[in-house]
Amino acid sequence: MHPFRAAVEARDEAAIEALLAEDVVFTSPVAFQPYPGKPITAAILRAVIRVFEDFRYVREIGEGSDHALLFEATVDGKQLSGCDFVHLDENGKIDELTVMVRPLSAATALAARMGEQFERIKAEAIAGSQGS
Repeated sequence: MHPFRAAVEARDEAAIEALLAEDVVFTSPVAFQPYPGKPITAAILRAVIRVFEDFRYVREIGEGSDHALLFEATVDGKQLSGCDFVHLDENGKIDELTVMVRPLSAATALAARMGEQFERIKAEAIAGSQGS
């Protein structure tokens, strides 16, 4: 089992953050621009843990530095399926994390719920960058 999967399934925010490289780039399924850096990525992932209901990984594909972790969850009563695409740097830290979700109705619900988290995400990211 990939360490990121284990940390997410355990809802272990500290373990998730410890797996991220300082220069990680997070590409969201609901935002146009990628988010660079560990503080904002960690804050977004904490928000996702708050927003997703009944989250579970259903399949893991990959070896070496590239992994695809397929998942299912619910957001506001909408079932979604998605994939975390994880790339590891030479130190074994996650330097790229791209998330894709479907169907559109669930992605729209996810975007709305994450939008509600936006101010908290920003505050946590600022606090995280000051602690680095």
